[in-house]
Amino acid sequence: MQITEIYKSLQGESTHAGLPCVFVRLTGCNLRCSWCDSEYTFTGGHRMTLEEVLEEVEHLSPGGLVEITGGEPMLQEREVVPLMQSLLDDGYTVLLETSGERPLERVPKGIIKIVDVKCPNSGEPDTFHVENLEVLESQDEVKFVLNDRTDYEFARDFVVRHNLAGRVNAVLFSPAFSKDSGGARDTSHCLLDPQELAEWMLTDNIPARLGLQIHKFIWDPAMKGV
Repeated sequence: MQITEIYKSLQGESTHAGLPCVFVRLTGCNLRCSWCDSEYTFTGGHRMTLEEVLEEVEHLSPGGLVEITGGEPMLQEREVVPLMQSLLDDGYTVLLETSGERPLERVPKGIIKIVDVKCPNSGEPDTFHVENLEVLESQDEVKFVLNDRTDYEFARDFVVRHNLAGRVNAVLFSPAFSKDSGGARDTSHCLLDPQELAEWMLTDNIPARLGLQIHKFIWDPAMKGV
């Protein structure tokens, strides 16, 4: 499979935020989101066998949490499905970060799918594969990255229309970060003020969790490999 990087850091998002985690970042993405902070994954990388990836993961952490991310990892479905199953068999807790644009029915049972549904101002609206709703399970999570009120209303209505709170473990609303951010580790880089988002969520009593990318408050927001 084509790999951009494998590294150990703290999980910055989802209900697993703050936990040590090994990230396996695959190369390639077929979407071009306006706020994307990992454009360096679109090309390049290097070929690694399943055995080489497993060896590197075990070297970094003999157990615990692993996230398969990208790019869009499901573009390499033929290779990444056996990788996920092998990690499960080795006792890891495995997260899959995906846009949900690709079918997810072949994702092994036991994988925690974190599905990032693209909002209108992402530049990639209507790319979510709606059939994937039927394969979401109780351990999974659905994330919406929000740029403004339009994105918020889209996410709010999507959550209600599809009864997401009844389908998955968590629904996550996260303010988009400027992809050119660097230096200051504060909310000035958020494209949507977290306080404003919090107030909207409280007013609407939306069954979702506000999430911030905590790694961007710990390290320089432009830093890779964290």
